[in-house]
Amino acid sequence: MDAFLQYFLPCFYSFVACIAFCVLFNIHTGILICALGGALGWLVYLFCGPVFQSDILQSFVAALFISAYSETMARIRKCPVTGYLLVAFFPLVPGGGIYYAMEHAINGETELFLDVLLHTLGVAGSLAVGVLLVSSVVRLLNIAQRRRHIRRNAAR
Repeated sequence: MDAFLQYFLPCFYSFVACIAFCVLFNIHTGILICALGGALGWLVYLFCGPVFQSDILQSFVAALFISAYSETMARIRKCPVTGYLLVAFFPLVPGGGIYYAMEHAINGETELFLDVLLHTLGVAGSLAVGVLLVSSVVRLLNIAQRRRHIRRNAAR
């Protein structure tokens, strides 16, 4: 029962939130597949918690997984990667951190503001680096595959 509450329910909530995001913003790129990416990304985030003890590293590993998932689904379904990425990253976006950083700034709590802001920027940066890393690797693999194909055809 503990594993159910710790892993399944948060993933279910992120799945439902991703579906609501798709409906709200009229995204039709496979709503259930996009929402599944968000739920699986959140599951990876939760599984990495005991391993890394840092939500910045958890976010990075989850970003790697979500990016690979989005690239795979985009190739399989022949749709742009952006739709899958946008929806699947919704549960990981550090919106609460941005809110609390601004709250501390308005209240004049400079030290707390800087602490929360830098942490939030670290999480956002880890998400961005995860996406860039997977996207760059996929692009390099595609270029290598095209070159091999061109060499094979030129040798014939």
